[in-house]
Amino acid sequence: MAAKVHVIFYSTYGHVWKLAEAVAEGARAAGADVQLLRVAETLPDDVLAKMGAADAQKAFAHVPLADPRKLQEADAIVLGAPTRFGSVPAQMRGFLDNTGGQWVSGALIGKVGSAFTSTASQHGGQETTLLTLSTYFYHMGMVIVGVPYSVPELTNLDAVGGGTPYGASTISGPKGERQPTANDLAVARAQGKHVAGIAAKLAAG
Repeated sequence: MAAKVHVIFYSTYGHVWKLAEAVAEGARAAGADVQLLRVAETLPDDVLAKMGAADAQKAFAHVPLADPRKLQEADAIVLGAPTRFGSVPAQMRGFLDNTGGQWVSGALIGKVGSAFTSTASQHGGQETTLLTLSTYFYHMGMVIVGVPYSVPELTNLDAVGGGTPYGASTISGPKGERQPTANDLAVARAQGKHVAGIAAKLAAG
């Protein structure tokens, strides 16, 4: 039985989008039925232009918007967002705040939850952001899945990069000039594959 995996991301400059694509690729390789979805941008166009993010967002504007009312259709939900002071940005927070109905009904209980992120600097809050997202999964009664240390890229010390047992990550640089490395993307693909495998087992009962 193929697991249904929703990879839902919010990205400002495209770094999280690239991780999301890698997570989705890994899940598909494991036989999952994957939907890649994005959280709507809430910043005005003029603000995005001043931030230098308007052109970057055009690259993933084709990705369908996620509907918080449809989360229960998935066996696994993988959330990706950059950090904002050690937590998720308002766009992702607003999306999650619209899932109160699922909390009341228990619609997400027993489903798999997983997360990934990006930060501007090496110690910019990757792990705190991922742990912050885990509190959402806990409140929804979900089964949290990270990245096991059987993934060799998780302990690669040859270069500066992301990747944590709590979820895939990358370092964007203070101006967004640094792109996800091959190692970062490998961790993200491994996360997607692992999530899909666990979700398939749980869905099969």
